[in-house]
Amino acid sequence: MAPRASWKGYLKLSLVSCPVRLYPASSSSERITFNQLHKDTHNRINMKPVDPELGLVERSDLVKGYEYEDKQYVIIDETDLESVRIESNHTMNIEAFVDEDEVDQIYLDAPYYMAPDGAMAEETFAVLREAMRKSGKVAIARLVLSSRERVVTIGARENGMFVCTLRNPNEVRGTAEYFNTIPKGEPDPEMLELAEKLIEQKVTHFDPKNYEDRYEAALMQMIREKLKGHNPIIAAAPERGNVINLMDALKASLGQAKPPAKSKSKADAPAKTSVDKAALAAAVEASKPAKTATKKKA
Repeated sequence: MAPRASWKGYLKLSLVSCPVRLYPASSSSERITFNQLHKDTHNRINMKPVDPELGLVERSDLVKGYEYEDKQYVIIDETDLESVRIESNHTMNIEAFVDEDEVDQIYLDAPYYMAPDGAMAEETFAVLREAMRKSGKVAIARLVLSSRERVVTIGARENGMFVCTLRNPNEVRGTAEYFNTIPKGEPDPEMLELAEKLIEQKVTHFDPKNYEDRYEAALMQMIREKLKGHNPIIAAAPERGNVINLMDALKASLGQAKPPAKSKSKADAPAKTSVDKAALAAAVEASKPAKTATKKKA
């Protein structure tokens, strides 16, 4: 059965348009979720609306309210919402093209796949897709999803197109309150060089299959054990390693030095950085050059 489109309409560039369909590119349906049950009956709990004065109330008695001041609300009814509802013309009108790296990742929101809607649209769709691919640009457009106007980016992806809704600028927090107190200045040159070498050793190609959600996997294993009637398996916390300074940690990670012996007195120790012993040992082993087999001379 073909997947169900979440939006159908037209992709339009100037006077060129073609019918298209949008499909969600991600899903959270496979995530483990829990229901709230009563501890004795194990019945699922129903969440019902409660008024602090009236107690339990009917949902038909609920209205929408916007809190403009603390505990002060203006009531919004359906007539009010109708007056500001954006007329959806089912058209994704391309307004501009930009370099992909100009769109800050912090604005990227929900991903979608876009495909032509029917065989008659395939040729026009392919022309627009390849034109964007060769230009190295992404399109900026608007469309209405769930009665809300969203700004989106559109780019070529394999045989189709990739659409991503963008967050509104007022939804994105500035960095000042988080970064302003971080001291400026260059770090120690030697430590910086060691850190750069450590990064070089770990450069690879990203494959999401190599980074499964270990908590989700452990959670599922625990659930399976519970279903078998076994006690849940509790994963042991990693052993706390020796406390060593940053320079020694960098050198040891590169295989250039052994970690120092455990200090006898915390009072005599200089400023330290905590490093996991097992992880450090693994890093040292991983950084050692692989041994090659040599033939014995006759």
